[in-house]
Amino acid sequence: MPKHAYLSASASHRWLACPPSAKLCAGINDSGSPYAQQGTDAHALCEYKVEKLLGRDPNDPTENLTYFDAEMADCTDEYASYVMEQVNDAKQHCSDPLILIEEKLDFSKWVPEGFGTGDCVIVADDVLHIIDFKYGLGILVDATENPQMMCYALGALDTFDGIYDIQTIRLTIFQPRRDNISTYEISKTDLMKWAEEILKPTAELAYNGEGEYNAGDHCQFCKAKATCRKRAEHNLELAQYDFDMPPNLDDAEIAAILPRIDDLVAWANDIKEYALQQALSGTEYPGFKVVEGKSNRKFTDENAVAAVVAEAGFDPYEKKLLGITAMTSLLGKKKFNELLTGYITKPQGKPALVPESDKRPAMNTAKDDFSEE
Repeated sequence: MPKHAYLSASASHRWLACPPSAKLCAGINDSGSPYAQQGTDAHALCEYKVEKLLGRDPNDPTENLTYFDAEMADCTDEYASYVMEQVNDAKQHCSDPLILIEEKLDFSKWVPEGFGTGDCVIVADDVLHIIDFKYGLGILVDATENPQMMCYALGALDTFDGIYDIQTIRLTIFQPRRDNISTYEISKTDLMKWAEEILKPTAELAYNGEGEYNAGDHCQFCKAKATCRKRAEHNLELAQYDFDMPPNLDDAEIAAILPRIDDLVAWANDIKEYALQQALSGTEYPGFKVVEGKSNRKFTDENAVAAVVAEAGFDPYEKKLLGITAMTSLLGKKKFNELLTGYITKPQGKPALVPESDKRPAMNTAKDDFSEE
């Protein structure tokens, strides 16, 4: 069977944790999504704006973007400004830093056929700075020990370390829609140690489809997550938990179950969605059938309805203030902050029980209140 370059930096979090998943996913087609195209458009705009600020002569891609809007314009402005701040910082300790935008980085010395694209690479004496733009809104991305970023850094080091005296690697995730700028620093020595002791041997296993399957939070973007047997076994361990004795779970047992609940629910939903798509394609599951779900009535022609109702002497439209997200899109983030900052309040959120690793501060509980009294 011919080998393919399927060890991408963006998926390294998964294949480092579960090496054989790389080969398993290689044969599964990946359907594109509107979110992926939105990210591609935002990256193209970022590239243009940074290149322009650097005094180069890039082509403006705006009219060819599918998802361009005021929010994307603001977010890419923020990114371009941040990059230029880092460029100016690099010039403080290096007279001729190298600024690379959308640079292909080859880290195949450690990962077979491994390469990726760095959104912004600032190469200077002492510090190599990799900046990655994330337009996604759903998942908060952390730069700390981020394997994708570390792979990019290795690619840049392999090319430029002999030209510049690099000692420190700085990795930054710039995620404006989550107000997230996450930066992590690692020494060149520690990065190379990770590359030789962890990345290289694990990548070789993954490339050959070897190693052990391992289930965890890295399963989220795995293309085989619905049918993976290891993930099923991992989650069925909780589903088979002995609830019979004693009749009530004690606090220690509940504490042991809590970390697994979200994975179990996500796995169950993935199985249901996969089975539905298979059933729609003709697969029959004993005891199940496909039915039409609940739907709501809708007008066939809203303009015609409005005209008929208006002619009858009624106002067919309701009018209400735009929500904060829609208002931000209408005004743009800068104008929104300029006009409306004094009118914004943030009520206390609904309590949620989360792992201690969550960065949000703990709320006062009834126990805390009692202790204070």
